[in-house]
Amino acid sequence: MTKTSDTIDYGSRMHDAMRGLIADLLRDVAKTGLPGDHHFFISFDTRHPGVAIADWLRDRYPEDMTIVLQHWFDGLEVEDDRFYVTLNFGDSPEPLVIPFDALRTFVDPSVEFGLRFEERPPEDAETQTAEAVEEAPFAEIEPEDEADAPRRDAEVVSLDKFRK
Repeated sequence: MTKTSDTIDYGSRMHDAMRGLIADLLRDVAKTGLPGDHHFFISFDTRHPGVAIADWLRDRYPEDMTIVLQHWFDGLEVEDDRFYVTLNFGDSPEPLVIPFDALRTFVDPSVEFGLRFEERPPEDAETQTAEAVEEAPFAEIEPEDEADAPRRDAEVVSLDKFRK
């Protein structure tokens, strides 16, 4: 194995793990459908390589697009790096191909769960040092006491919030 860096890129690994979680969820939905009140809002970068959408959709959503998997969707297939789904746009079924690397957000408002994927400049992994991690040890991150916390609406969690 060739050593390519002096640091472990935890941020990229976390993003990969969360994309894997979404892939697993979509595989389950493809097999058994959406349980209960679950539904997903999925936003993605329409300019990302590998995204395949109709030209008229790309014209309407030149940078990003949010789709909803809830009442009507068809042909949901999941591969390791992308998923395929057909959605209805004004009585016009349109097939979509969305690579997991193109995802920006994934939200299931029925259970107040959300993820946000931030784009990181490639040099971030190289500039992170052990000293930067030492400045904010995990002991300083205190969990919120759920009994005292006010009830909040669905929250999208940015994984970058945990990076230094």
